[in-house]
Amino acid sequence: MNHFNINYKEVLSKAKDIKLIVTDLDGVLTDGGIVLDDNGMEYKRFQVKDGQIIRFLRESGIKTGIITGRDVSVSKIRCEQMGVDFHLHGVNDKWPTLLSIITEMGLKTNQVAYIGDDIIDMELLSHAGFSAAPADAIFYIKDKVDYVTLKKGGEGAFRELADLILYANENLPSSITSTAN
Repeated sequence: MNHFNINYKEVLSKAKDIKLIVTDLDGVLTDGGIVLDDNGMEYKRFQVKDGQIIRFLRESGIKTGIITGRDVSVSKIRCEQMGVDFHLHGVNDKWPTLLSIITEMGLKTNQVAYIGDDIIDMELLSHAGFSAAPADAIFYIKDKVDYVTLKKGGEGAFRELADLILYANENLPSSITSTAN
């Protein structure tokens, strides 16, 4: 998929039903790189804009979550700072985990958006009502999703997806929509 062939009306129509946005962490909220020091301490770089949009999603009635295959302290700290509704770490079989959450929340799969970048995300992407991948995702992931962001992982891909969903639901913050007129 590329942005020249995208049917934005179809994308916006699917995005309008979303009540929950779930994301992978490494490769979406980060660039997928891992920095280790001599003591084995792990460091990651996050894009602040990805976290900034969480409040606006919540105010619009859209919940957020993170499901990641890695279990790392720094990731948990960032998830808490972002204020997502849930974050699960060390999950290798993501679809059954998300299905349980969807059921518990009383949602349908067409109300769930998921953004992921690698093979561990494939099953979940195929079941989500709206699927997305960052611009630098693995090629066969990008080929299977509803939307490929212009931004790479760690550079605002989650924010781009969130803005698209808010736009589709006509819920962009009023300060943005009033200056656009």
